Amino acid sequence: MTIKANWNRIAAHAYLWLLLLLLYLPIIIIIVYSFTEAKVLGNWSGFSLRLYSNLFSGTSQGAHTLYAAIENTIIIALLAATVSTLMGTVAAIGIHNMRGMARRTVTFLNNVPMINPDIITGISIFLLFVFLGISRGMFTVICAHIAFCTPYVILCVMPRLTTMNPNIYEAALDLGATPWQAFRKVLLPELLPGMVSGFILAVTLSIDDFAVTFFTKGSDGLDTLSTYIYADARKGGLTPELRPLSALIFVTMLLLLIVVNIRASRQKKEQKKKGK
Repeated sequence: MTIKANWNRIAAHAYLWLLLLLLYLPIIIIIVYSFTEAKVLGNWSGFSLRLYSNLFSGTSQGAHTLYAAIENTIIIALLAATVSTLMGTVAAIGIHNMRGMARRTVTFLNNVPMINPDIITGISIFLLFVFLGISRGMFTVICAHIAFCTPYVILCVMPRLTTMNPNIYEAALDLGATPWQAFRKVLLPELLPGMVSGFILAVTLSIDDFAVTFFTKGSDGLDTLSTYIYADARKGGLTPELRPLSALIFVTMLLLLIVVNIRASRQKKEQKKKGK
């Protein structure tokens, strides 16, 4: 029995390490080859920071188009994440206050967009804009990103509502606080970790998206990083400066995730101390 348990443990660890290897090996390769100026990935021509220098100085070929794509990506991601976080938080509070069949129905409808393939979502939103006669561009891309990011924000905020003491809001009202004061002083601090997680997830989803952006960006030359990389790949290769850019994005998101986790662990420790 002990031998079988040991083999099961070894198999579980081996599977975990294999999964981590498959997930992170491509990222490690991109980071490693961002420190060489070889134009073809896989050819190591010696350690160099030339690609990083070209990326920040804008001396590479097509740098203007790449910078425009980066700027559009950041603007769309921040605007979409901000609006979807606000909308998702309000929607989560509304769903939490529902009861019975209404709550289950709305929760089910909220989960449908998350399991729906991106290509279907992109075509559906594209047809909606065509039906409404709305010209596609930056506005339609932001609206589309808000639409598919909001359900994920709701998913991040709902656990905070379900684990929260339902009496603290009413207690604040009984002690003389206005509804706005009770929300700002009592409810919002409880929901803030979920809102931050939802915001980060929305930013990541927006930066990562291709299908929805492709169908809603129109033909006016608007590009995000995903559509720029797609167009660049169709020309026969990827711009070498995309390697350091990918490395910087990954490191930035990783550091942000670490900071959020540290903050969440500190809040849990403080809550345990208060409980004692």
